[in-house]
Amino acid sequence: RVTVLDISLDKNRRPLAALLDAGARVFYCDHHYAGEIPDSPRLESLINTAPNVCTSLLVNGRLAGAEAPWAVVGAFGDNLDDSALAAARVAGLDEGAVDLCRRLGTYLNYNGYGTALGDLLFHPAELFTLLLAYADPAGFRHDAATTFERLEQGYHDDMARAGSLRPEWESEAAALFVLPDASWSRRVSGVYGNALANASPARAHAVLTQQAGGFLVSVRAPLADKRDADTLCRQFHTGGGRAAAAGINHLPE
Repeated sequence: RVTVLDISLDKNRRPLAALLDAGARVFYCDHHYAGEIPDSPRLESLINTAPNVCTSLLVNGRLAGAEAPWAVVGAFGDNLDDSALAAARVAGLDEGAVDLCRRLGTYLNYNGYGTALGDLLFHPAELFTLLLAYADPAGFRHDAATTFERLEQGYHDDMARAGSLRPEWESEAAALFVLPDASWSRRVSGVYGNALANASPARAHAVLTQQAGGFLVSVRAPLADKRDADTLCRQFHTGGGRAAAAGINHLPE
């Protein structure tokens, strides 16, 4: 049995086919562009590419809200504030709990960006194992304060560096930022795009991070019109994503 979460079926079609051919039963849950879903009795898919849905919320629905605070964390991490707040209301979370979910979701998402594990503050498997012990975010915040504070400090330090940069190009409709080839810029390549989108919801944004021979690209559609970020990025060889947020792993210079 294989559980697949939050990665594009379209980009992982060959390994999925190999698993199914080998006799594995696969549960596949995602919100990125999927393309044609294989027809197999061993595949159960829960895929929804609507712009206000994320994998955490899809799993929350499947679990009938059994782990709702963590779903709220995940939705905030994907910059789906309205959806996160709606889930928080259903779960009965108070203002303090919602604020913690917002912060933790942002920091966990921040720790997921980089071109190598060495770019990250924590190895994702290490962080996941630590989080798994807690029934709710407040328990993690209390018992693992050092880890939380390191994530928080790293996020704010890196975002301050990004915030000092001026756009390479901008108009009323869109803006493009270029970040240097550095670990800190790779860590903020996604969350900085979210911050820009939140600050200017009527504008589209692209964040290009320099790398050998080209750029790592993060694209955000306007929050006021969450369409076609994935359509744009899929035109490039290593591009993909979802309607509101997408990227290109390597855009040649």
